[in-house]
Amino acid sequence: MSILVRGGTVVNADQTVRADVYIEGGKIKAVGAGLDAPAGAEMVDAGGAYVMPGGIDPHTHMELPFMGTVASEDFYSGTTAGMVGGTTMIIDFVIPSPQENLMDAYRKWRGWSEKAAGDYSFHVAVTWWDDSVHRDMGTLVHEHGVNSFKHFMAYKNAIMAEDEVLIQSFQRARELGAICTVHAENGELVFHLQQELLKMGITGPEGHPLSRPPEVEGEAANRAIRIAQVLDVPLYIVHNSCIESVQAIARARGEGQRVFGEVLAGHLLVDDSVYRNPDFEFAAGHVMSPPFRPKPHQAELWRALQAGTVQTTATDHCCFCAPQKAAGLKDFTKIPNGTGGVEDRMHVLWHHGVNTGRLTMNEFVAVTSTNAAKIFNIYPRKGAVAAGADADLVVWDPKKTRRISAATHHQKVDVNIFEGMEVTGINTVTISQGKIVYRDGDVRTVKGAGRYIDRPPFAGYFEALRIKRERERPRPVNRAPRAVRVN
Repeated sequence: MSILVRGGTVVNADQTVRADVYIEGGKIKAVGAGLDAPAGAEMVDAGGAYVMPGGIDPHTHMELPFMGTVASEDFYSGTTAGMVGGTTMIIDFVIPSPQENLMDAYRKWRGWSEKAAGDYSFHVAVTWWDDSVHRDMGTLVHEHGVNSFKHFMAYKNAIMAEDEVLIQSFQRARELGAICTVHAENGELVFHLQQELLKMGITGPEGHPLSRPPEVEGEAANRAIRIAQVLDVPLYIVHNSCIESVQAIARARGEGQRVFGEVLAGHLLVDDSVYRNPDFEFAAGHVMSPPFRPKPHQAELWRALQAGTVQTTATDHCCFCAPQKAAGLKDFTKIPNGTGGVEDRMHVLWHHGVNTGRLTMNEFVAVTSTNAAKIFNIYPRKGAVAAGADADLVVWDPKKTRRISAATHHQKVDVNIFEGMEVTGINTVTISQGKIVYRDGDVRTVKGAGRYIDRPPFAGYFEALRIKRERERPRPVNRAPRAVRVN
């Protein structure tokens, strides 16, 4: 099957150019002006529109077993919703339970993901440590295309990784050429504050942000950064939500450390007032960790995105419906943490980023696609409209509008954190693997069409680190034996 996307303006992270895009066999074959296509090729008119790389959401949780329930979004419905919103690839998470074998967990998630409609890959969490974890990390990198390992510094008595686990796992990742990722919240402090708030009689969703103030995120981010600094391993901090964490990243990057940051579309646009809404379902529907913050934090996150302090945007898409959230009706610590967004991320970022002048079109492409592809080592296969790349792209109409609502979205959840927001600039055509999977409201995704994408270990980061370690390696001091004085 071949497709000619004709008459559009191609927008990549590094340049914008008027060009046609010819697709054949699931790959982009040519990008240029006045391209011809063979007879039978499907035509897509992109006149007046932008042609951009399909989005990559580097942080989702489809079908996640968590807090006594399972996320309502499965890999088929979630990747379909992503396609509607212009996201053609996700990187999800394998999260072993404490003492669960990493390979067993990985195979379980791979089984669930076989229904995905779009391409996907996995970060694998390290939630405990012994020799088998050391061994399985090597197997995952060398045989299964995993190059990133996740560490939860929160969720005490569940999946929280103590410092010892971080140190062991970070060192092993460095040996393997893998990048470490962390959920940065001080789990001990969160647990302590939760108990104090419950003793005070604060049991509703308003207790959630009070138990996870910005300081607990900032402390954990800085601790992870310093551990990574000592062990010489690249670090990626997920869902930065506050001034304290982005300041820690900025400081580390200013010192030459390889630290990358991610921000969620929700944290850029939703503030903590949602937790004080008197409607429990509404307030609980916004419970996620880290929580939404007061407005000054949003302004700082936008500045960090503009400055390149944080490089990627994601959603932490992890959906729980009202009956599931009701488990915490009398105790906010039992509300399953998670919100949606995989369908809306690119639309809200265009509207509030490009349309406001906060982001250029090229920066939009970088933070929604290209930077994630580069950081997780799948560029230029992904993240570029260029000859040889996978034919994953969107045709974006900057003038069309859409009103976001749970009543009309394709996500399998009954709350939308962007409810009622009208956005200008939406994708009209999504192409995945060289096939049109969405066109002007017509969803054409196929269950199981998604491919698992191998991500090889890193060479550049770690060669630079090897040179640095060799240069700074401490040397033993050679001391001549002291002469014995004889009187």
